[in-house]
Amino acid sequence: MRITIAHTKDRQQMIQMVDRAFDDVFRGLVQGPIAITDQHKAWQGNLMTFSLTARMGFIRNPVSGTVEVTDHDLTLDADIGFLSKLIPSEKIQTTLETRLRKLLA
Repeated sequence: MRITIAHTKDRQQMIQMVDRAFDDVFRGLVQGPIAITDQHKAWQGNLMTFSLTARMGFIRNPVSGTVEVTDHDLTLDADIGFLSKLIPSEKIQTTLETRLRKLLA
């Protein structure tokens, strides 16, 4: 899944905003018996790599990806695994994009 959002902020300012917002982006996406655990992130320049686990009982679904911040936009690339079987892909993408826009406003 790929989401690109335009911005008008300084690149370093946007990197700091993405770093602070990361923990909240995936919260609220999943509901009910699905829990988000094992969140990790690391920055190398303007590229953040991340991983987390979506858990439902004994089932664990790894989610990983990158967020790249440029002077004009940020791009989230994520491999959501079989999470799209539990939640429609369109809902995941729409919810993530909405949450990102809100958190970065």
